[in-house]
Amino acid sequence: MKVGVVMGSTSDLSVVEKGIAVLKEYGVPFEVHVFSAHRCPEEARDFAATAREKGFGVLIAAAGMAAHLAGALAANTTLPVIGIPCKSTNFDGMDALLSTVMMPSGIPVATVAVDGAKNAALLAIEMLAITDGELAAKLQKARDEGRDAVLKADAEVMARFN
Repeated sequence: MKVGVVMGSTSDLSVVEKGIAVLKEYGVPFEVHVFSAHRCPEEARDFAATAREKGFGVLIAAAGMAAHLAGALAANTTLPVIGIPCKSTNFDGMDALLSTVMMPSGIPVATVAVDGAKNAALLAIEMLAITDGELAAKLQKARDEGRDAVLKADAEVMARFN
């Protein structure tokens, strides 16, 4: 299965690229698109409505300001949708965060931190890893390496100060 990565505009690309790097690192196939919930709603709807039959397992939607993209996609698919609220010059991303996280009952959108594309990609990978043991093993290896790095830092700090 692949991940669909959709951004509301190319101004979100610098955020989205961090998630794309994670998907590449894990070897997860993906497609990237630009569909605005407001400027091309039919195309966004069609993408979401046909995503499952096109081999997608999860969708990631990045948008700033009104940030309706994740909700618009979620309204048109039963695939999991992960929203990335993006910072803009107004409200420091709080507007996008609230627009993404405040979905009506029955149309869920998992929401990560403002500009949190890396975690969005990791969450998508975790969803795919439910049925993919190889991905699950890669995730566990990364977690183990993260733990080891912290424990190494702890030992270095203890040796220096204790």
